[in-house]
Amino acid sequence: MAEKEQVVKEKITYSGVFDFKGFYACAHKWLQNESYGLTEDKYSEKVAGNAKDIVIEWTASKKLSDYFKIEIKVKFDIAELTDVELEIDGRKKKANKGKVDVDIKGNLIRDPDSKWEEAPVWRFLRDTYNKYVIPKRADDMGDKVDGSVKDFKEELKAYLDLLGKR
Repeated sequence: MAEKEQVVKEKITYSGVFDFKGFYACAHKWLQNESYGLTEDKYSEKVAGNAKDIVIEWTASKKLSDYFKIEIKVKFDIAELTDVELEIDGRKKKANKGKVDVDIKGNLIRDPDSKWEEAPVWRFLRDTYNKYVIPKRADDMGDKVDGSVKDFKEELKAYLDLLGKR
């Protein structure tokens, strides 16, 4: 069985005006540009009057090597999403207003294909390999996970700040 270690956990909280479709596309495009495989694990939408509450959960993953894999879990929780109309540079533009919470978890997965699980001797060799041969390499991979999650978070924050300040 693959070993999963949570390396980093980040959170974004935002309240105000933003473009939900653009925000969703920005997050999706960043993961796609970084060569992550993406699955949408959950999408739920509740409508109350003219406001929506939306919960979206994604799992993005990318192989770093034959032995290491990065997994990013993203949970978008959008509350009280309503449509608004803004005037930007003399033009009317449709946008959204609401509260956004994004939880991002970065995991480092060792032996994602469970190749070292076939026999007890292989498990022993894997444990020895992890403990004595590659601890520095594992730390470096953990740093890559941390960097990727923080870059993703900064991209999302920049998107929200850019539209929110106009």
